[in-house]
Amino acid sequence: MCGIVAYLGKKVAQPILIEGLKRLEYRGYDSAGVALLGSGAIRIKKTSGRISALEKVLDEPDAAETFGIGHTRWATHGEPSTVNAHPHLDYTGKFAVVHNGIIENYGTLKTWLRNEGAAFASETDTEVIANLIGYFYTKNDSEEQKKSDGQNKFEWAVQQALRELHGTFGLAIVCSDFPDTIIGAKRGSPLILGVGDNEYILASDAAAIVEHTAQAIYLADSEMVTISPEGFHTKTIDNITISKELKQIEFSLEQIELGDFPHHMLKEIFEQPKALSTCMGGRIDRQNNRIKLGGIDSYLRELTRTKRLILTACGTAFHAGLVGEFLFEQLARIPAETEYASEFRYRNPIIEDGTVVISISQSGETIDTLAAVEEAKERGATVLGIVNVAGSSIARATDAGIYLHAGPEIGVASTKAFTTQVAVLTMLAIELGRRRHIRSDQANKYIDELSQIPDKISTILKQSGYIKQIASANIDQDNWLFLGRGFNYPVALEGALKLKEISYIHAEGLPAAEMKHDPIALIVDGMPVVFIATAGPQYEKIMGNIAEVRARGGKTIVVATEGDENIKSALGRTDHLITIPDAPELLQPMLTVVPLQLLAYHAAVLRGHDVDKPRNLAKSVTVE
Repeated sequence: MCGIVAYLGKKVAQPILIEGLKRLEYRGYDSAGVALLGSGAIRIKKTSGRISALEKVLDEPDAAETFGIGHTRWATHGEPSTVNAHPHLDYTGKFAVVHNGIIENYGTLKTWLRNEGAAFASETDTEVIANLIGYFYTKNDSEEQKKSDGQNKFEWAVQQALRELHGTFGLAIVCSDFPDTIIGAKRGSPLILGVGDNEYILASDAAAIVEHTAQAIYLADSEMVTISPEGFHTKTIDNITISKELKQIEFSLEQIELGDFPHHMLKEIFEQPKALSTCMGGRIDRQNNRIKLGGIDSYLRELTRTKRLILTACGTAFHAGLVGEFLFEQLARIPAETEYASEFRYRNPIIEDGTVVISISQSGETIDTLAAVEEAKERGATVLGIVNVAGSSIARATDAGIYLHAGPEIGVASTKAFTTQVAVLTMLAIELGRRRHIRSDQANKYIDELSQIPDKISTILKQSGYIKQIASANIDQDNWLFLGRGFNYPVALEGALKLKEISYIHAEGLPAAEMKHDPIALIVDGMPVVFIATAGPQYEKIMGNIAEVRARGGKTIVVATEGDENIKSALGRTDHLITIPDAPELLQPMLTVVPLQLLAYHAAVLRGHDVDKPRNLAKSVTVE
């Protein structure tokens, strides 16, 4: 979950590394540091805190330092502190390492290295990597190295060390004896090399690269890259040379800039109409009323015949998967279930013939979801992916997939990824439904309604100021409930998640009917309870739930359908009403979630929190 950036070129490295770290700060922000090289000595500056804290301890940029590595951390082993911040030097002082991932056997290796004379300064697992490289470099077996087809001592030592590691890593490594070389390596954590004009940027994410070049290579697991002024070459950790194709980064610098918005989260909430239009563009054929999903076209017959669907994801993507579960069962009459990816491989899942697994992840790097993909493949399932990032690990690991085309999402709290994930699942469910269960005229109606969703979201966004007032009236309350029924139950879960993760208000999402089975005991005078009470088959039931909460002094915040006069008269006194345009119930999640996103955003800002970088969280969970 940490951010890595490395630069090698003819420009001064320090400002490039700092700018790259700022673009990666959403991946981790409890400490940061850089290692710079010029004439041969490694110069390290690091500190606890955010990139702004690092800038305060940096010296003036040195024109001779034209390459180096940097890191912004999300702590795993060892508390956030200056000594635990990356980069880490090895015990010889020759190697500096930055690392994203977790080394599972670091305890055993640390004990062994200490017995061999290596000293440790930090509590991190990363320092083991640095010391292991230093050990092999110092104890180098020249005869064994000669068998390695002339590779240099630096590269050889790195390979020997990486073969000993169990766990995940994305690495950038420098050596003072090779003051013009950077080595990157990957297993389970993302790593991309941007290739510019006589310069190279190695990073965890294309966001740190796109300002300098749109050309990149994406390293796969157990691959490494060696970069020097003469160019770069790629090989496996086992020293087998491989060729990598240069690919175009799919987004621009402008797309990751804030523009006129104060936060990335608000920008991304307001980008949802455009993101959905792009996501659906070219996939909805209005002339023939068909849906075309080219990425999985060759698997549509298998999907049409499938006996069971398993959707696996984490966090917000899990909630999108729940919506998908309801869609597949209602429209296509396919038994479906949604599994937490973090639990999937540990519970001996039953994968029968005819089972298709759909894995959902914004980043395509979520470690738990990637592990679920591998587990499902081992058990013989066809595995499809729904991801936003081209070339990501899940995109490569799955048999086929569908890209969201939502554009980059920088805010830690996912917004436009959720609505585009639901849109993709909706399109797939409609197409499977048309092939299996529903009449063409029904499918055509859903396609028509789906194409109107972006414009309907635009009308909801106009209520942002009003929703801010609702948030202001309720932010002094520390416990909230979010309740919905049917297709809006997953939206209640998502609304509660959003409020928790950025405002730090405790919130719980539930099916509205479950309120009577225990959470009603929590309701006290003034407690906010958010209801999604839109037009649908369970409307009367949820109206009854609203009355039950009000009878116990709870304050109701109700999301309802425009023109619902009944609910207006029923609310009375001081409760709050937010309206959305009318839509079929199965399409409502893309609408009802938007006011909940805005409610969480405004609550967090009013409480004085950093909505883009909430405490203890990072955007992409790449460690287990």
